[in-house]
Amino acid sequence: MLILAMDTSAAEGSVALVRSGAAGASSEVLGLRTLSGRHCAEMLLPAVAALIEESYATQGKPELIAVASGPGSFTGLRVAVATAKGLAEVWQTPVVAVSVLQAVAAAAKAEGRVLAVLDAHRNEVFYGEYEFSDQNPARQLQESIAPLTAFAEAQLASAERPLLVTCDAALAARLAECGLPSQLVKTPAAVEFAALGLLHFQNGERADLAALDANYLRRSDAELFSAPKLGIPVK
Repeated sequence: MLILAMDTSAAEGSVALVRSGAAGASSEVLGLRTLSGRHCAEMLLPAVAALIEESYATQGKPELIAVASGPGSFTGLRVAVATAKGLAEVWQTPVVAVSVLQAVAAAAKAEGRVLAVLDAHRNEVFYGEYEFSDQNPARQLQESIAPLTAFAEAQLASAERPLLVTCDAALAARLAECGLPSQLVKTPAAVEFAALGLLHFQNGERADLAALDANYLRRSDAELFSAPKLGIPVK
């Protein structure tokens, strides 16, 4: 299966075209583009066009689109999700949305419960807990956002603690200061989102394009700061 994967959830994004291998075989990365800088979201569509143009004669159109759906950059997530929806309608190709937190948890390559944590800024963290097994490679248990101190206190008070992982070295140091040791894992990129997207697709999952949206886990700055000034209630 030919998979187009996109990730613009952070300052460093990427796009990959991956040919999945047969059962038990490794996948082949046919093309990879790195999107860097403040305008990485604007580089997404040209990067996708370049990858498809380079491979179309021999590979044809993608059979699956995997998109990093968040949490992360509001602008980046909006652009990636909109691009995935537009391409899916043109190509009549299914889309799978993959949580960034789940990709971080999967990078630990561990079985059992894994808790992934990302810096949400403003002294808050995004967190997501998943269960990995042969029967269900990535079952989501919870995803949310919380103040760092409240998150740490809840984990320290818990009788059972899952493996705690992050791809942010600075956040790992802050967690350690709170008494929470964590495992530092590789930051996931488009190739990893392609692999997870394929797993979800093989489990029968695909996004409803009409309902597909980014997984922000937090309201935008416009909602938090501008709406109250205009008399619009924010819940």
